[in-house]
Amino acid sequence: MSERDYAPLSIACVRGLCDKLYEKRKFAGVEIEKMVKDFGDANNTSQIKRLIRVLGQDLMASTNPNVKNGALMGLSSVAVGLGKGCIVYLPELVHPIVACLSEGESRVRYQAVEALFNVVKVARGAVLPHFPLLFDALARLAADPEPQVKQGAELLDRLVKEIVTESPSFSLEAFVPMLRERMYARNAAARQFCVAWLGVLDAAPELPLARHLPDLLDALLCMLDDPHPEIRRMCEIQLGEFLRGIKKAPARADFAAMANILITHAQSPEELLQLTAITWIKEFVELAGGAMLPFASGVLAAALPALAYSDEPRRSILHDTPATPPPATPHPATRGAMLPFASGVLAAALPALAYSDEPRRSILHDHPRHPDHPDHPNLPRLRLSET
Repeated sequence: MSERDYAPLSIACVRGLCDKLYEKRKFAGVEIEKMVKDFGDANNTSQIKRLIRVLGQDLMASTNPNVKNGALMGLSSVAVGLGKGCIVYLPELVHPIVACLSEGESRVRYQAVEALFNVVKVARGAVLPHFPLLFDALARLAADPEPQVKQGAELLDRLVKEIVTESPSFSLEAFVPMLRERMYARNAAARQFCVAWLGVLDAAPELPLARHLPDLLDALLCMLDDPHPEIRRMCEIQLGEFLRGIKKAPARADFAAMANILITHAQSPEELLQLTAITWIKEFVELAGGAMLPFASGVLAAALPALAYSDEPRRSILHDTPATPPPATPHPATRGAMLPFASGVLAAALPALAYSDEPRRSILHDHPRHPDHPDHPNLPRLRLSET
């Protein structure tokens, strides 16, 4: 191609931009940055568009990694040179850079991460209309096999999170379906990426993530059976934060939308998953009271089997003081004997939560006394939940 074909770039600038040495590419990038500033000062939009087209289309079409790296350096320099003026040209800048994140050559992917970081850093909140494209790219980069690319992606990820949490225009309604879809991935890096985003958004008071919890709870609970301990721990911590938030502001929680999700997972063979789900159910019964009545049979079907387990964590979840064993230990042969009557027992017991008088409500909360205990009441009491 002739110099005319690369205009407004000179042949010397193109050669430097496409050189295999980073220092020469950087020098050519500085030249482009100065050129773009002059175009911007003169309001010469046609030359800016021409320059972006040469970089983002003509040079980017090459199969040579050095040429692609040069094009990426050039696009990054355009954004830096224009400053906030680059907002007008964001689609032409962002799309070719993101496309390079899927290149097989790791050097090109790393240069693309660096270029995208520079563009996003300049544009800040103006880049949010392109957030679905960015988030998809970040999710893929989280599982990149090249450590250098992952390190660069982590810096980009932190920058995007910072922009999202400070922007009043960020839409959780549009974001939650994207996040939920990726949470079902089996890849460990992808799961860590999703839980990390959940934690950041949940910690931002301006973003009411809790109202979207019914859409995210199933996927988050599914991660509790992940084979990687660090992922299970991340999920436990985040679920604990969500539950604490519900207990602080129960009026904002949609108990009905989450009840069946918890009932399903409470019957899982995985101990951590089952224990977590039953814990949530117990808290829901405490907080929502009569609102849980439509789920009575399901709740008991999920809760009563815990009495049949020999391990203390799952059995003690239904009791007020798990560290203290009951005075009378049932014979092992009787454990689970009440399971066939689960729906009937709960149908009889849970309505007490809906009454306003204390005797009928408190019958579900008082710790059972052995008949020989001096404080044993005349009426035996049934113990289903923890205060």
